[in-house]
Amino acid sequence: MADKINYNNYNEDSIEVLEGLEGVRKRPAMYIGSTNATGLHHLVWEVVDNSVDEAMSGFGDKITVTIHKDGSISVQDEGRGIPVGIHKKTKIPAVQLIFSTLHSGGKFTESAYKTSAGLHGVGASVTNALSEYCDVTVYRDGKIHHLRFENGGRLVVPLEIVGNTNRHGTLVTFKPDAKIFSTIDFKWDTICNHLQESAFLLKKVHFYVVDERNGLSEDFFYEDGLSQYIGVINQNKEPMSDIISFDDVYNSSDRNNNLEPIQMELAMQYCNGDYGETVLSYVNNVRTHDGGTHETGLRMGLTRAVNDFAVDNSLLRGKMKLEGGDIREGLTAIISLRIPEEILEFEGQTKGKLGTPDAMTAVNNFVYTNLTYYLKEHHEFAVSLIKKCIDAQNARLAARKAKDEARKSKKPRNDIILSGKLTPAQSKDYKSNELFIVEGESAGGTARTGRDRIHQAILPLRGKPLNTDTNTMDKMLKNEEFATLINTIGAGIGTDFDIDDAHYGKIIIMTDADTDGAHIQTLLLTFFYHYMKPLIKNGSVYIAVPPLYRVHKEVNKEIVYQYAWDDASLAEAKVKIGSNYKINRYKGLGEMNSDQLWETTMNPRTRMLVRVNIEDPLLVEKRVGILMGKDASNRRKWIEENIDFNATDSFIEEVR
Repeated sequence: MADKINYNNYNEDSIEVLEGLEGVRKRPAMYIGSTNATGLHHLVWEVVDNSVDEAMSGFGDKITVTIHKDGSISVQDEGRGIPVGIHKKTKIPAVQLIFSTLHSGGKFTESAYKTSAGLHGVGASVTNALSEYCDVTVYRDGKIHHLRFENGGRLVVPLEIVGNTNRHGTLVTFKPDAKIFSTIDFKWDTICNHLQESAFLLKKVHFYVVDERNGLSEDFFYEDGLSQYIGVINQNKEPMSDIISFDDVYNSSDRNNNLEPIQMELAMQYCNGDYGETVLSYVNNVRTHDGGTHETGLRMGLTRAVNDFAVDNSLLRGKMKLEGGDIREGLTAIISLRIPEEILEFEGQTKGKLGTPDAMTAVNNFVYTNLTYYLKEHHEFAVSLIKKCIDAQNARLAARKAKDEARKSKKPRNDIILSGKLTPAQSKDYKSNELFIVEGESAGGTARTGRDRIHQAILPLRGKPLNTDTNTMDKMLKNEEFATLINTIGAGIGTDFDIDDAHYGKIIIMTDADTDGAHIQTLLLTFFYHYMKPLIKNGSVYIAVPPLYRVHKEVNKEIVYQYAWDDASLAEAKVKIGSNYKINRYKGLGEMNSDQLWETTMNPRTRMLVRVNIEDPLLVEKRVGILMGKDASNRRKWIEENIDFNATDSFIEEVR
């Protein structure tokens, strides 16, 4: 007989109904991804997107973001102004509805916006829900309308008319709630880069950003949009062509002619010495990180156009056509679409991947037609491009042949340069294995002793690796450190890199907590970015975070201790240990015992890791170019303006 079920702990009293915006405050990460700095800035993007939608629809050509001294931030546009009339169904002002109700707004119909950055209708309300206060002023119909919310969206000042005006638009000022977020400090660089990206996509619209905390200001305005975006990304590369750009519209013959067309814009450029590809895609000014039908159409059209030119001009030996990867080596391309709401589809709950079928056909034909014409008109460039593609094809085929031979042969290859002493993991379950790239032989020895032998491999470095941003691929391959690393990971490099062949699920950079260690981290990350970018995109590259201090004392002949990662946690550790403590300051990993290194930095249950990712490709390209490029004056200027050498690293608090 089955045991009797106890229903007492799950009954009608267990069902909780969260009114209004309470659900957002209860589970903020569901709406903005996190409550750290990334989520904090997402509040700004939600409001900015509303202003962008107005400008994209032709209403207003200026958007201003102001960071105030008290920690609040304002977003002002010159659009039509949020409607202030009474909503027929809810009987409350429309502007109040938008800021206090999820899934409300003007983006669910074609009447207000033909194309829009927002689909879910939660933006302004989520920002309001997670703010200490949110103040809204609407300039519309000759009047200044105002209302105010406090404490997570509670209306404290109902809609009122406070004056007359000749202006039009909306001003939103809010202050994030410190009880929700781990930090409420808006970052100048983060906001500037987001607005600059928006300015590239929405050409001929001014994006002003002002920081009242320090007097900084910027005005982002671009006449040529995507072409200037390409110019910034490739500013530290050697171009083999001018920037190529096209724009056009697409109307499907089997669709209702009353629908708005799909608007398409493309900018692209090839660079010498660049063996990867950078393809950025946008739909209605929203970055589609995971690609979709428009990126598929771009690759199809590009491959067709280049192959047809090569065949028509007898530039290919035999009948073997070029593969897409051969053609895209060294390419930077940005594709931006404006798609009507009626046919706009995204895969999944996020806007990361476009699913609109028409977009693939539209972009494929758009790219093929325009690029075919361009190649015919620029014959010299076209021939040099085909030669570059053939070189990429030959390198790919040679690498594939070498890989096949290595798999067939049971004997180890003798032509691979090996430095140091790789201590391999015993498991053949590669996805569960971890490779620790360790600074120095001393730390390498400690890590070998303390590691999990089943799943953790140790590769010590001898000295600093090459700067792969200023050295050729050929020189990089002759470098012992990188040759060993490439062979150890086992997945190839550049266009030949196949993440499925990687011998490790995690690549962990473990260096000393000093300037030399930080430099080595940067050099290695630059290498991964240029030659093994899928590792970063897949979230497989990490930075270990060893402690800086160990606070300890003897109690009843036993040692009690606490580790500390910065000055704040050091103060906490002193309090926990009590008086008469001693402090060890770890100047390097080699100063730790193997059990200490395991406990603090290598044990998956207790360690802290920083996952490396690419959230903002524009910011990454600019940072790599400045910090790793040949121009020392630019690097020095950036460091002097952005680094406080008297401050302790605070990012660790966010990633524990």
